[in-house]
Amino acid sequence: MKNSINLDIALTHIFTRKKQTFVAALGVTIGVGIYLFMNSLDSGFSKFSTGEVFKNNAHIKIYKSDEISQPFSLPTDDTNTLRVIINPQITTLSKKIINPEALLATVKSQPYVTNAIAQVNFDAFYNRGKAQVKGSGNGVNMIEYAQMFNTNKYMVAGKTEALQGNLNGIIIGSGISEKLNLGLNDNITVTSSFGVVKVLKIVGIFSTGSSMNDNSKSYVNISTAQQFMKEGPSFVTTLFINVPDAENTEPYVEKLQQLTSYTVEGWKTSNADVVSSNKTRESMMGAISMAILIVAGFGIYNILSSTIMQKINDIAILKATGFRGGDVVKIFVTEAFLMGIIGTSLGLLMGAILISIMSKVYMGGPVGYFPIRHELPLFLRSGFLGMFITLCAGYFPARKAAKTDPVEIFRK
Repeated sequence: MKNSINLDIALTHIFTRKKQTFVAALGVTIGVGIYLFMNSLDSGFSKFSTGEVFKNNAHIKIYKSDEISQPFSLPTDDTNTLRVIINPQITTLSKKIINPEALLATVKSQPYVTNAIAQVNFDAFYNRGKAQVKGSGNGVNMIEYAQMFNTNKYMVAGKTEALQGNLNGIIIGSGISEKLNLGLNDNITVTSSFGVVKVLKIVGIFSTGSSMNDNSKSYVNISTAQQFMKEGPSFVTTLFINVPDAENTEPYVEKLQQLTSYTVEGWKTSNADVVSSNKTRESMMGAISMAILIVAGFGIYNILSSTIMQKINDIAILKATGFRGGDVVKIFVTEAFLMGIIGTSLGLLMGAILISIMSKVYMGGPVGYFPIRHELPLFLRSGFLGMFITLCAGYFPARKAAKTDPVEIFRK
């Protein structure tokens, strides 16, 4: 019975003070809406930048890292003996992975590996007459590579399948094509850093939207790449591996490192700048949007504090007629809850509308449409924070009202 009376009193305060209720709810609406929109924006850009990394990089790679030559000194116990020391530098040892077929098979057999391929990288020079473009060649099994990196999505001419088993074919970036004025089915002269020269037929042209890739990268059959390196059919420089959770590669890196003595590196390590920029943007967006929510909470706090001061006599009468401090707290927390429900609901609607509008804005280039979308976890988090801050803003003035001494109020 008393709970029903508490609710009636809270509703009476809300509907008799419509302007203040509207202002409080509006503050929560703007706070929740902006919080949802900004965090959706941050999430969209983070996923876009990560997607750009995964256009040509796997979640994890295994390779033989550079070795530093060790200073040499003759073993002796005599401290006066002159020691022979050389200046440490990178050794000229081969980057070859020993027995790559067995290692690749072992990696593929792991239950947490979704895809794994071998690759041979080499420095290349693309020539047409006197014109020359410097870049990098990638020897791969093109069918497997296209499945791993969705290369077909970026093909603007030809097909990736045309390279499979074709030792005299090459797929080049659109930047190379434009600089050398070459098109599909034209011949291009490729020279490796080892002095091997081959005339290859262009069977495909890709455009990823990244000038770094489009202006320098090419794909050839893995056997062709081995010839450019003057190596045999077992020569492999890198293994690319994908796992189920790209955002949490550290446990998989540790497991794979137990299988080999070669360097196992996650994408976050080799792209630390991207990870750092994503974290910086996330922190900045989160701080700004949270500040807006807190400001909205202070708005409700001020409104309820004002209500308490204006209704202090009514509160004293309620306590004098048997209402306890807990009942007074329930009344004002209920008011805050109802304001929060209204403001949070409208805020989520506002955020959803803003996200829908921005998702239809075409940015051009590799970005395409604005990288933002509706994400249920962000909606749930925004709703929870909106209600939590609103209830906190209502609880503290409610505690103050509950401590009101009716005798002191009647004396005044």
